[in-house]
Amino acid sequence: MRTHEYRATVTWTGNTDSGTTSYTSYGRDHEVRAPNRPPILGSSDAAFRGDPFRYSPEDLLVAAVSACHMLWYLHLCATAGLSATAYTDEVVGEMTEHQDGSGEFRRVTLRPRVELAPPADLDLALELHREAHRLCFIARSVNFEVLCQPEVTIRAGVGS
Repeated sequence: MRTHEYRATVTWTGNTDSGTTSYTSYGRDHEVRAPNRPPILGSSDAAFRGDPFRYSPEDLLVAAVSACHMLWYLHLCATAGLSATAYTDEVVGEMTEHQDGSGEFRRVTLRPRVELAPPADLDLALELHREAHRLCFIARSVNFEVLCQPEVTIRAGVGS
């Protein structure tokens, strides 16, 4: 077994010179940085006084589940001899907020749309989604349901 470590620095940039003197006195803006990568401009969700034009932690969590599945799926296609030519996932995360302001994600639903180059085995392509789900580091680490509803098509051949 190998262990991997990931580092990031999250810096609050939302101080409006009065600090956190009240719930409305401060901005939720922040930057996420990791070594050798451009910063991600973050905020809280707009529902929680955040900037709607920045990524929220919820956005990033949902995207992480989707990206991990996609990367495993593409790897599995390559090793199985399937040529994926396009992949898009319109992932949806569902979070429940409680009276006290706490909350949790209830589920994330992946809806990957994959195009394969012919010839391709659709049954195998769907099975690889199940295997990608089983192997995904992120999906294995969260305590909420992750559903996968894939759509796989085979690209039309030239002249069809």
